[in-house]
Amino acid sequence: MRNKNTLRGKVAIVGIGQSPSGRVPGRSPLDLTADASLKALADAGMDKSQLDGVLTGNAYASSFHRFSVALSEYLNIQPSYSNTLQVSGATAGAAVNTAAAAICSGLADTVLVACGDSLLTGMTPDLAIRAMTESRDQQYEMPFGIPVANTFAMTAHRHMKEFGTTSEQMAQVAVTFRQHASRTPGAQKTDLISIDDVLSSKMVSSPYRKLDCSLISDGAAALILTSAEKAYDYNQEPIFILGGGEYYSHEHIFLMPNLTETGAVQSAQKAYQMAGVSPLDIDVAGIYDCFTGTVLMMLEDLGFCKKGEAGPFVEAGEITYGGRIPTNTHGGMLSYAHPGIPAAWFHFTEVVRQLRGKCGERQVKDAEVGLVHTLGAGFSTHATTVLGKGSTL
Repeated sequence: MRNKNTLRGKVAIVGIGQSPSGRVPGRSPLDLTADASLKALADAGMDKSQLDGVLTGNAYASSFHRFSVALSEYLNIQPSYSNTLQVSGATAGAAVNTAAAAICSGLADTVLVACGDSLLTGMTPDLAIRAMTESRDQQYEMPFGIPVANTFAMTAHRHMKEFGTTSEQMAQVAVTFRQHASRTPGAQKTDLISIDDVLSSKMVSSPYRKLDCSLISDGAAALILTSAEKAYDYNQEPIFILGGGEYYSHEHIFLMPNLTETGAVQSAQKAYQMAGVSPLDIDVAGIYDCFTGTVLMMLEDLGFCKKGEAGPFVEAGEITYGGRIPTNTHGGMLSYAHPGIPAAWFHFTEVVRQLRGKCGERQVKDAEVGLVHTLGAGFSTHATTVLGKGSTL
């Protein structure tokens, strides 16, 4: 009998879809999200009438506060379970975990989890940055000039001071993910870059230069989740939720408990325990990469290397093909696309494709277990999800 207090093996992702991404003029966040949703339905071989749940994140370039309800209306469906979540960059992982929990509890049977935005063409770059920045506290942070980039830059400086991490090691993350993007159809940036290119790019917020920072993009992605009992009724090999965990440690960066250790430690531990795996069992990862140094900290906190050792770990090629944990094989937010809240949805679609064995020349050999970690708001919010093929149950 299955444990009632776990998600393991009870829910599967049976459909994935993506809209065009990068620069996609003339298309609203709602249109992009509907596009991705219809492609996910087609991928599963499912009719939209079979959906009874819809979860989305919000869209900065949209006026809809109830985005999930607007999407349902746009698709002409009337779900019995709906919500628009907002925990910043962790929203994708939180939405997947929440959808799985809703299915397990009987609140829904089949849930569309989708998100889209048009930060690049629906807003000016300044407005896009401002939209994300103004989510910071207006009383205690913004008056002192602490937008999003500065909060993450503070943690990178502390990591460099405590562990000797170098700008070259952080730059290697950008170089590696650009190499991955060069193999990925539809990636926003595919021209190869060097460590020197990163270090000579414009300074944004020390130690981060332009190529250390994620893109500004348009785009949407969607997932369809259903119960294990129905998982084999559709077109694609189901990819099961093995475990999930979340952690919310602070709101203000000046109250972050430790600038070099994050809530990813706790969210990952919970996900690993539920899944019955360890970091050594993970074959491929999607790790939120808003900045290069963010990836280094997550590699440590997720258990792929020891604290303070992520710099040499990346230098040694451990996050690419043939390394310990191939990461962001689509290019991530640094090179594939970063349309805001939807960005981490692309991490999910890529890991699902890897576990299906459908990634062509960027395929990770024998990938059976994957991890997606999403985070946001100056490391305030964390959500970890472990995924696996049916053979792992």
